Amino acid sequence: MSETRLYRIYKKMYRRCYKPQTKYYENYGGRGITICPEWLGEHGFENFSKWALSHGYADNLSIDRIDNDKGYSPDNCKWSTAKEQANNTRSTVFLTYKGETKPASEWSEITGIRQDTLTMRKRNGWTDEECIETPLRGRMGKRKSNSKQMR
Repeated sequence: MSETRLYRIYKKMYRRCYKPQTKYYENYGGRGITICPEWLGEHGFENFSKWALSHGYADNLSIDRIDNDKGYSPDNCKWSTAKEQANNTRSTVFLTYKGETKPASEWSEITGIRQDTLTMRKRNGWTDEECIETPLRGRMGKRKSNSKQMR
């Protein structure tokens, strides 16, 4: 199985946690992220593989830790799309509005307010409601129509 995508995912996960010379070690092993004992050792990959295949592994998904401050283990991992992964980082800004908590990127799609505007508002101390309900100044994001025809 060493030629499979699943094995490559496993090896990259291992390197991020235990090989200081690896590019991303600082963000994983360097801050205490580890792999559970069940997924290490002589039968580590076999156990990981069984978990992966029984928990929705597919070639278009990647391993994602549910809580980014905890390590890789069956109770803290899932298989996610690239979009889901992008919304599950330590830098993701979440907003709660009318009882629903979503990343700023999703609120941006819903409201039409740019993600960076929502994020900046939140980081500047605005309440979640103010971030979402305050209209944009000026043209409110509408594009100015061009009256001249292209030649």
